[in-house]
Amino acid sequence: MGGVDKPGLAVGGSTLVERVADVVRAHSPDAGVTVVGPPRESPRARYVREDPPGSGPVPALRAGLPHVERACFALLAADLPHLTVGHFDALADALRDGDAGAVFVDADGREQWLTGIWRTAAVREALADYQGRSLYGLLGPLSPRRVPLAEDHAAFDVDTPDDLARARRDVEGD
Repeated sequence: MGGVDKPGLAVGGSTLVERVADVVRAHSPDAGVTVVGPPRESPRARYVREDPPGSGPVPALRAGLPHVERACFALLAADLPHLTVGHFDALADALRDGDAGAVFVDADGREQWLTGIWRTAAVREALADYQGRSLYGLLGPLSPRRVPLAEDHAAFDVDTPDDLARARRDVEGD
């Protein structure tokens, strides 16, 4: 969707980034929310920028991680219209002692690196020496617990105009 401000797209009366932040806060009301991207009026969050802006998920993680103050954090894309508290519960329930993280896998068995819960110390340690740009390259070696994504949403995230239209139909009931 080249050049479109996906986090700012509206679905069900809220922007995509507002929906994600609302789910985080519904799961953990006192959670700090850090959004990597340009500041917005909503949601209420700490906003930071990756360097250079728009340079991808690893630089975004590098920018946001210093603001994490808890033992675990959620690493989430801002374009997840179907994300629910139940998804957080599934990830948190899957995380075991000794695991660096838990990440959803889709029906094809592919890790969804931007839908996971991670141990802060493990990711900080991995990131300290990592020079690449791939989340798989950074997080894959941490061997996260893989959690099947129960939903059969073809568009769990929004990558195309058709995904956006489908999400709006699903959420808004049109």
